[in-house]
Amino acid sequence: MKLVSWNVNGIRACVKKGFLKYFEEVNADIFCIQESKVQAGQIELILKDYDQYWNYAEKKGYSGTAVFTKIKPLSVSYGVGSEDTEPEGRIITLEFDSFYLVNVYTPNAKRDLSRLEDRLMWEDDFLKHIKALDEVKPVIWCGDLNVAHQEIDLKNPTSNKKNSGFTVEERGKMTTLLENGFIDSFRYFHPEKEGAYTWWSYMSKVRERNIGWRIDYFIVSERLQTKLLNAQIHSDILGSDHCPVLLNVTL
Repeated sequence: MKLVSWNVNGIRACVKKGFLKYFEEVNADIFCIQESKVQAGQIELILKDYDQYWNYAEKKGYSGTAVFTKIKPLSVSYGVGSEDTEPEGRIITLEFDSFYLVNVYTPNAKRDLSRLEDRLMWEDDFLKHIKALDEVKPVIWCGDLNVAHQEIDLKNPTSNKKNSGFTVEERGKMTTLLENGFIDSFRYFHPEKEGAYTWWSYMSKVRERNIGWRIDYFIVSERLQTKLLNAQIHSDILGSDHCPVLLNVTL
C-alpha cells in the first residue's frame, strides 16, 4: 500500500503548479493533504477512482485537510472526541479493516510563541486520540506536524532553538508521543541521513541551497514495524513550500 502526504499550502494554487500531474504519477492508494485553504464548493477535483473527504476550516483561506482514497473506509470522523467537528479543520480519521489513518495539520506556535501553550494542550489531546485508536487497531498518521524533532531535522539547529517548531517544549511532545509506542518511519529507514527536509522558506535561494526543516511525517504504531517497506521524501516536487512524503507498507 502506498500512502502520500503533502502540505499543499493552498490546493487551488498547487493545482496550477502541477499537483494533478504528481498525483497521477505517484498513484497512491491514499493521498492526504494539509493547508487546503478552501471552503466547500471552492474547488472541484476530478480524481478518478478516489473517494474524497474534506475537513474545512471555518476561517476562509486558512488551514484545512483532505484525504483522497481508493480504499473505502469503514468510518470517517473529524477532530477529536465526540464532537466530530473542529473550527480549524485540522484532523481527519479514517477507519479501515486493519488500521486507522489519521491526517493532521498541527497548529503552529507562531513566530512570537504566543500560541505555544495552546499548541501544547492540542498535543496532549491529540496523543489521547491516537492512543485510544491504537488500543483498537494499529495507527498510521501523517501530515505537517510543525516540529523538527531532532537537530538532524533542520539545517540550522543552533540558531533556531527558541523558534517555533524547534522549541524544547514542542520537541518534547514529539519525544513523548514516540515513547508511547510509535515510530517515525523516515528515521526508521534513514536514522542518520542529513539534509532530508520537507519545508523551506520562500526567501530567495533558500530551497535551492537546501536550508530546510523536516516537519512532515508518517508516524506508525510500533507493531506495524515489520510491515514497513520504505519511507521517502520527494524533495524534487515543487508547487508548495513543502514537498510530499511517502510511505510504502504491506497491509
